[in-house]
Amino acid sequence: MIQEHEPEATRRTAGTSESSRANRGWWDRNADEYQQEHGGFLGDDRFVWGPEGLDEAEAALLGPAAELKDRDVLEIGAGAAQCSRWLAAQGARPVALDLSHRQLQHALRIGSPFPVVEADAGALPFPDGTFDLACSAYGAVPFVSDPIRVMREVRRVLRPGGCWVFSVTHPVRWAFPDEPGPEGLSVAASYFDRTPYVEQDENGRAVYVEHHRTLGDRVRDVVAGGFRLVDLVEPEWPAWNSQEWGGWSPLRGNLIPGTAIFICERD
Repeated sequence: MIQEHEPEATRRTAGTSESSRANRGWWDRNADEYQQEHGGFLGDDRFVWGPEGLDEAEAALLGPAAELKDRDVLEIGAGAAQCSRWLAAQGARPVALDLSHRQLQHALRIGSPFPVVEADAGALPFPDGTFDLACSAYGAVPFVSDPIRVMREVRRVLRPGGCWVFSVTHPVRWAFPDEPGPEGLSVAASYFDRTPYVEQDENGRAVYVEHHRTLGDRVRDVVAGGFRLVDLVEPEWPAWNSQEWGGWSPLRGNLIPGTAIFICERD
């Protein structure tokens, strides 16, 4: 019996191409398990910003739902396109983009009466000024080594005055172990250590990469990408949500922020 190698978790540098290749492969391999484990929480046609369960139907971070009608919207890192499906139900014209072929197969399985596009967020395959809005719920931004490149690409495909809203792991969480219980409440690493988190195989080849930025870094990335930061939302953990999701949990969520949502405008 062949023993499958367990990836080694480490902190080391990982550039653009390595990060892209590793994360495309990881999501292709794990899409089925991810959708099986989290599909019930995400729903088929809900727009959820993160593990806390903040719902766009209530939060209206993209603006009033009634004003989404006939808007061209790009969802980046769409996964199974749950958010795009919700947008379409409001009368918007979404396009769901993801790096992972397998994730987009799940989008087609559930049903997608809108285009799905397999592409890298750092090289968006659309003409300038194609969209009114762009959004991303934990898609792309945490996994790229050059977030400013993504910001500039998003700005390019937005029309003047367009809105760009994206959620990421809250930078504060990087200082704590990725554990939902009490062991995840003690600081274990420097908040200022930007060294990427990498899982690698026995040959040292990255199979998963996530990039840490401080809160200030994220703000500067937004500005360098040509946007104006309008708001920064840090969702509190709601009383109704009793589930654990990785390092997210009610215990930790009531003490430290787990998600940061950036609301940006293109001048």
